[in-house]
Amino acid sequence: MIVGVLNESFEDERRVGVTPTVVPLLKKARMDVLVEAGAGEAAGFRDAEYEQAGARLTSDRGQLFSEAAIILHVRSLQATVGGEQDHLGLLRPGQVVVGLLHPWSAPEAFRELARKRVTAFALELLPRIARAQSMDALTSMATATGYRAALLGASLLPKMYPMMITAAGTITPARVFVIGAGVAGLEAISSSRRLGAVVRAYDVRPAVKEQVESLGAKFLELGLEQAEGTGGYARAMGEEFYHRQQELMAQAVAESDVVISTAAVPGKRAPILITAAAARKMRRGSLIIDLAAETGGNCEVTRPGGTVGGDGVTILGPRNLPSGVPFHASQMVARNFSAFLQNLVKDGVLHLNLEDAIIRDTLVTHEGEVVSPRIRELLGLPAAPPLTEAAKS
Repeated sequence: MIVGVLNESFEDERRVGVTPTVVPLLKKARMDVLVEAGAGEAAGFRDAEYEQAGARLTSDRGQLFSEAAIILHVRSLQATVGGEQDHLGLLRPGQVVVGLLHPWSAPEAFRELARKRVTAFALELLPRIARAQSMDALTSMATATGYRAALLGASLLPKMYPMMITAAGTITPARVFVIGAGVAGLEAISSSRRLGAVVRAYDVRPAVKEQVESLGAKFLELGLEQAEGTGGYARAMGEEFYHRQQELMAQAVAESDVVISTAAVPGKRAPILITAAAARKMRRGSLIIDLAAETGGNCEVTRPGGTVGGDGVTILGPRNLPSGVPFHASQMVARNFSAFLQNLVKDGVLHLNLEDAIIRDTLVTHEGEVVSPRIRELLGLPAAPPLTEAAKS
């Protein structure tokens, strides 16, 4: 079975789905690797390294789609700028697509993948079980995102992060407030602390207080009801809850030099936690780095992918921060993809075992249908009948 590794087409995307060190693992599992020329260059992996590891190279994208049974995508087909139609046109019935497919933000694209009779696996839908941890690309990329957000704050803030005792007197440390203590938030806390900032953090899940404090940050308690949902994620709450949350959080925002906001609810618009009025109360030169920008943003005035300035406060809505550290981000995602493929392909043959929660939960399209119950609900489709034995094979 041939696995195709694309030279990603998404604007400013520098990651690659397979690194040279992963190629032998796939070959050991009886998968051949076909790499589009230049696929790893932006991440620091030369074509010659892939060849030395046992992969084949092609400069013809059409050949890659023609030969590969499985196409790996760091940035999904539907997210590709300027190449979406070309990619969809190259896909053939029965072909398999594996990667970060952005099911929450672009569910409509799965209708077209189903129409093309493509089998698609979205790794964002991995179940939260121990066996899936090695495949968890979403968590890997959240780690890179939190790290990059901390560096972004330190580089753009017109202050130094650490406390310093100098000949000119003592310089007080920067104050960072992290909203949301998931993987990205915890990494933002850890990296900001290493840079010397004083950090506070808030999360609607009181259970993460211990994790926050273990990293040297102070946990902000607002006295609101718990909002922990399934799988350790936050659940959507009512308008009254969010309004009260905004009011109580406004003071912490105003007292901070940098706010890094990461709060998201899978399948929902990100909750508005920072009002425009709260942002205006921050000191001139302060920053809000809104990591929830791709799902609408936690700040009322966030512009996804852009920067908003006003009253001396800068609000950033960055996208795809992991691409800013492509070498290590590619290493992590390649290991995640490799682990998933080794579970999916047995002795060189696709093994669509729907009794395996990892395969069942990540499968979005198959045999001309959108089969994921969660994505069908987002698309307003009726519940689908169970896959037949013929479809499972």
